[in-house]
Amino acid sequence: MAAAVDSFHLLYREISRSCNSHFEALALIGALYAASRAVVLLRDCCTVARVHFLPRMMPSGRLTQRYGDWAVIYGAAQPVAGAYAEELARSGVSIIFITQDGSSVRDAASFLSQTYGVETTVVTANFSLGQAAAKPVAEALRGKDVGFLVNCMDETLASPRSLIEIPEQGVLDRVNRNIGAATLMARLVLPGMVERSRGAVVNISSGSSCRPRHGRVMLSAFTGYLDHFSRALQFEYSNKGIFIQSLIPFQISSSSSAEGWFAPSPEVYARHAVSTLGVSTRTTGYWPHTLQYGLMKCIPEWIWIVGSRVLFSTS
Repeated sequence: MAAAVDSFHLLYREISRSCNSHFEALALIGALYAASRAVVLLRDCCTVARVHFLPRMMPSGRLTQRYGDWAVIYGAAQPVAGAYAEELARSGVSIIFITQDGSSVRDAASFLSQTYGVETTVVTANFSLGQAAAKPVAEALRGKDVGFLVNCMDETLASPRSLIEIPEQGVLDRVNRNIGAATLMARLVLPGMVERSRGAVVNISSGSSCRPRHGRVMLSAFTGYLDHFSRALQFEYSNKGIFIQSLIPFQISSSSSAEGWFAPSPEVYARHAVSTLGVSTRTTGYWPHTLQYGLMKCIPEWIWIVGSRVLFSTS
């Protein structure tokens, strides 16, 4: 019995001695991986500070001097677009509202003129009609130093609805109003910006492009288009003095009772988003949303899909 115990201890020592080099190699790999993750975390923290905090503490000058005197706001009836327009007006930028229903923004235009002393113009254009909608917009742009274009996606797309439940004409109208209109607006505004070698194009979509969600097929598709459209424009026009930004916010509260840290009011969101102009070409525009985006990206897509299906089936 004693001989068997001695043999076991001898065998254990031999195995430990032979595996010791492997344990050291595994420990080194683990240390290198932990160090790499720490470097990534530090980099992300520095990015958040550079994009969201430093610009608010050290503003980089008047927006009219950097980009131009006029801003074109497409989708002006959306709360986020209206709040963004007010932030620009606060900096002395005159506003051209492009909307399908002019009566929905006339009060806002009058308020900006009276409060901030800027000029405002309301242009009615129904982009579901196609190219005919471009004529009144082109007339409104003529002779103006347009330094900003803000395209805001229709927020009604955030309401869950299956693709097959939407009428065929409704699908085409949504494509025209969100994808076609944003592309055409950029086509109308960019030549003047290129000529003046300055300007900014901001496309506001949704953080829904981060992961697929039930009942939001068109929202995810349109967001993906606007996001990649912005990146392609930035690649093509950044060397001409034009700044292109893709804003991908998450939930923005539509009522004061539902406001919170991760669901800011449109005014709070716009204040943060405008401060990122010229700093980041692709951002959520609001630092708690950036944290939310980072956490969601840490979840593998297959786990997200399985979890979403389980939650959807039990709801």
